Parts: sequence; structure tokens; C-alpha cells
Amino acid sequence: MVTTNQEALSERRIVVAVAAAIEPQWVAAIKGVDDRLDVRHEPQLVPPPRFLGDHRGSDGFQRPQDQEVRWWRMLAEAEVVLGVPGDTTQCLADLVRTNTGLRWVQATAGGAAGLVRAAGLTAAELDRVQITGADVVHTGPLAEFAMFGLLAFAKQLPRLLSDSRWRHWEQYPMTELAGPTLLIVGLGPAGAEVARLGKAFGMHVLAVTRTGNGRAPDVDQLRPARVLGDLLPVSHSVVLALTLTGKTKGLIGTEAFSRMRADAVLVNIGHGGVIDEKALIKGLEHGQPAAAVLDAFAAEPLPPESALWSMPNVLLSPHTAAVSGRGNERLTAVFTANLRRYLDGDQLSGPVRSAPLF
Repeated sequence: MVTTNQEALSERRIVVAVAAAIEPQWVAAIKGVDDRLDVRHEPQLVPPPRFLGDHRGSDGFQRPQDQEVRWWRMLAEAEVVLGVPGDTTQCLADLVRTNTGLRWVQATAGGAAGLVRAAGLTAAELDRVQITGADVVHTGPLAEFAMFGLLAFAKQLPRLLSDSRWRHWEQYPMTELAGPTLLIVGLGPAGAEVARLGKAFGMHVLAVTRTGNGRAPDVDQLRPARVLGDLLPVSHSVVLALTLTGKTKGLIGTEAFSRMRADAVLVNIGHGGVIDEKALIKGLEHGQPAAAVLDAFAAEPLPPESALWSMPNVLLSPHTAAVSGRGNERLTAVFTANLRRYLDGDQLSGPVRSAPLF
């Protein structure tokens, strides 16, 4: 575990490098945390965002040689870095290994645990440098998308759009969310928020975690992963909120789909690799599940030849459910709160775990 010496911190300047595209007002908010901070921010060195809240930057971005030298010099002098340069595993590994004075990296994307594992950092490196995630930044938007997906098929959005297009007028009954069972697979921040919203809609909420131990607010039953197959036949809605690990890769495949109800709606707000997409397509063709709402895919962008594009019982999102115009505002709030903890010598919030949670 990374520790800091509070007395030493009070006597020196702490260099904070902003390695993500954020607006000037949020840089000012970081600078305003404490006079001990030396915040380095050179916007021209950061890949230009493709849209508001983007931190990966434009494809093909390259710095001129002199700017590349300045970029890595800024990172090499930092004790704290906001953002994983380029959002890549190689850049994270290079950052940690070339900067021996680095003590903390605040990731900007959700699911940073997978990035950390893929970077191949040693136990000693993870002991020297604490990495914190930004999952809580994306919790609200992801959970809202999950509920949108459930509502879209409960209220027959595809039929509404078709009838409107064809000017067809015919009444029919719609399904309610209140009463039916919602199963959440993976109870991290996003899964927990889905549980809260599901309960607010009056749903009976089940959740699955690796061990099923403990208690969770807004969850009627918390069960271990080994009984997932027994819960699928009784669940009207299934929301996946999992990161990708050796155990979760392809977890939802032929066997899982064969156990789903014919009226079940599947929503994925986790990693795309958790679903066996070929098995999903077959399941959708045979009505198990009835519909799917997908924000992430095993390969991205989703290949043009994928049958998922044209299936009437599928809603696709180009991995954009977590993106919000308020993302940088929330990220800054999380980061500045942690900066105060760091300066006070306290434990940081949101440490990334290298061990899988499911």
C-alpha cells in the first residue's frame, strides 16, 4: 500500500501533471486545492478530444519531436498524474517505470483495473505508485443507460418508432418495470446504482458477485456467482456490469442464453468481452433473450458484417453510454477530493484492485 509522509508533504512542492484533456476551469479548480501544488498543464501537448469528455484523443495524433520531449519531461517530473497518457497499457507501464518519483496516477476511464493488469506492473511498482479509478464518474450515466434500455423494450420503442414512421395507429398493452425481477451481474459502483434505480421503479432486485457475501443497499437477494445459472430463468431483466477477467471472458454464452426467459431483456454496460456474441445472435434469433441493449463489444468498432447491426430486437450504443458532458466536472471533483486526502496523508478513495472482483 502506498503511504505518504504528511510532515514531508507540508514542506515541499508537489508536481501534478495534467495528462488528460480537461477544460481550463477544472484546471483552475485543481490549482486551487492547495498552495503546495505545482500543477503542470500544457493543452497543446495533450491529444485533442474528439468530443466533450473524451480523454483518449484523436486517432493518429502525433506530437512534433520537441513537444514529445516536453511531454515526457513534464510526466517525468510529476509526483501525481491526472490521466493515463494515451489511455494505453504501454504508456502506463512506461510512465511508472521511467518516473521513480511518481506516487499516484488518477485514471480517467472506467474499468481501469483491466488497464493495470494488462500493463504488467510488478508488485513493487504497484506498491510504489497508487492508481485510482474513475468508475464513480461514470456510474450515473451507465446506470441511466441501463434503465433506458429496459424501458425501451418494456414500452416497445422499436414498435413506436416503426408505427410513427408508417403513420400506423393501433393501441396495445405495454409492460411495466414495477414488479418483475431484475438481475444485476457485478455489483461495482455502476451495478449498485442500477440496483438503486431498479428498486425505485419497484423491481425485485437480485445481484450476483463472486462470493455473494455481505449486504448491498437496494438488493433483495445477493447471491454468489456459482448460482448465476439458477437465477437466469426467474429474471425478466439482466444487466451485466462486469470488467473483463479470465473468469468473466465469454461468461454469458450458449448455456446462459438457454436458461434465460423468452421475455428477458439483456443489457450490457460492462466489458463487451463478457458476452459470447455468436451465441448471443443465435439466442436472439430463437427468442432467448427477447432483446439486447449493448454498449460495448468484444471488438470495437463493431464490425460492419456483424448481424447485431440489423437485428430488430437489439439496441446498440458505440460504447458511449458512460460519456457525459459533465464528465470532466465529476472527474475534477473526484480528483480534488483525493488530492486533499493525499496532502493529508490519508488513504485515497477508489484504489484500483489488480485482483479480479468477480
